[in-house]
Amino acid sequence: MKAESPLAARMRPDALEDILGQDHIIGQDTLLYRAIKADKLSSIILYGPPGTGKTTIAKVIAKQTKADFVQLNATASGKKDMEEVISHAKDNRGMYGRRTILFIDEIHRFNKGQQDYLLPFVEDGTIILIGATTENPYFEVNSALLSRSRIFELKTLDRDSLKKLILKAVSDEKKGMGAYHAVIDEDAASFLADVSDGDARTALNAVELGIMTTERGSDGMIHITLKVAEQCIQKRAVKYDREGDNHYDTISAFIKSMRGSDPDAAVFYLARMLNAGEDIKFIARRMVICASEDVGNADPQALQVATAAFLAIERVGMPEAQIILSQAAAYIATAPKSNSAVMAISEAMQAVRETPNVTIPVHLQDAHYGGAAKLGRGEGYLYSHDYPDHYVRQQYMPYELEGREFYHISDMGYEKKIREHMSRLKKSRDE
Repeated sequence: MKAESPLAARMRPDALEDILGQDHIIGQDTLLYRAIKADKLSSIILYGPPGTGKTTIAKVIAKQTKADFVQLNATASGKKDMEEVISHAKDNRGMYGRRTILFIDEIHRFNKGQQDYLLPFVEDGTIILIGATTENPYFEVNSALLSRSRIFELKTLDRDSLKKLILKAVSDEKKGMGAYHAVIDEDAASFLADVSDGDARTALNAVELGIMTTERGSDGMIHITLKVAEQCIQKRAVKYDREGDNHYDTISAFIKSMRGSDPDAAVFYLARMLNAGEDIKFIARRMVICASEDVGNADPQALQVATAAFLAIERVGMPEAQIILSQAAAYIATAPKSNSAVMAISEAMQAVRETPNVTIPVHLQDAHYGGAAKLGRGEGYLYSHDYPDHYVRQQYMPYELEGREFYHISDMGYEKKIREHMSRLKKSRDE
C-alpha cells in the first residue's frame, strides 16, 4: 500500500531534519524541535496552508515518541471515536504509566461540543493533543482549548525549497519517481515551484502526473518539459487558496477597501473570494466587524445592514447570497467612517489594566439584593428620566478616574449629531 500511495505521501520526511521550509518552528534548538527530540511534547496546534508539512510533523512525532500515537480526521470522526481513544488513553496512563498522543487532522471541522469534550482530558494530561488546521485557530478552535495548547504557524514553502523537493522527487529511487528514469528541465522545475504557491502537495502531484502520462523519448527517458509542466498544472494558479491561509491576503484587501471608501475595489475583492469558493459566512463575519470597527456611529445603520446580510446569506445561500454581500459591501464602503468607538474601548481597557481596583460610586451600586439598601448601596442616585431632557448631572465615573474621557466623538456622519447632543448636555451641566 505504501509503494502504491501517491508521490506526495511517499515523499514525506522521516526525520525533522528532512522537513523543508519550517526552520522557524522545527529548526535545531527551537522549542518544538527540542520537545520532539526529548519526547516531552505538550499539546500543540499546527496551523498553516495545505502542503506545508502539518501532517508530516505529526508523522515524524509518531515515529520518534514512545507514547501511543492515535490519529483521527475530524471530517470522518465523531464523539464515539474520541471516547474510545480517551478510554484507551486512561488505561495506558493508569495501568502502564504510558502517555497517549492524539493527532486530529482538520480539527477546525469539529464543532464546539466535540472540541469541548477534549478539554478536561487535555487539561489533566490524559491525552497530548496535536491539532492540525488550515483555518486560523483563533477563529475556528475554542479559546479554552487554545489556552491549553501552544500554537505553531507553518509558512508556505519558498520557491527554492519547492524546487529542491521537485528535483528530489524526480530522482529519488526509494521514495520518489527515480525508477521511471525521468528528467525534468530546469525551466519546468522552476515553473512548477512558482505556480504551486508554496504547496508541496500540489507540486508533487504535478510531477507524478507528468511522469505517469508522458511517453518516453528516443533516449528511453521521460522528459518533463515546460510544456508538460504547464499541462499538468493546466494554468498559472491564482494566488488564492480558500482552504488555507492565502485567503487572508484577499480578505485584508477587501476590508481595507471598505475602510478606504472604495466600493469598486471592495466588490472586486468580494468577487475574487466568491469565485474561489470562499466561505460566505467568513466573508459576512468580517463585514460585520468592519461595519462596527470602521464605520461605527458615523452610520449606525451599517452594522444593521451587515448583520442582516449575515442572517440573509445563511437563509438564502449561493448564488443569490453574492447579491446580498455586494449590497452590504457597497453600503459599508460608501458610509462615513469613524473609529471613535474602537479607540474608546482601547483606552478604557488600558485604564482598567492600570487601575484595576477602582471603587464604583455608592449611588450607582445595586440596592436590590439582600441587605444592600441597609448598607447604603444606591443611596443618592438620581433617576435621569425625572429631569428635563432626561438628564441630570451626577458622578458616573469612578472618583479615581474623574474627568477621564474615552469616547472622543468625531464630526463624521451621524456622530456629528451625537457630538452636538453631548455638547448641549455638557453645556447644561456646566450652567
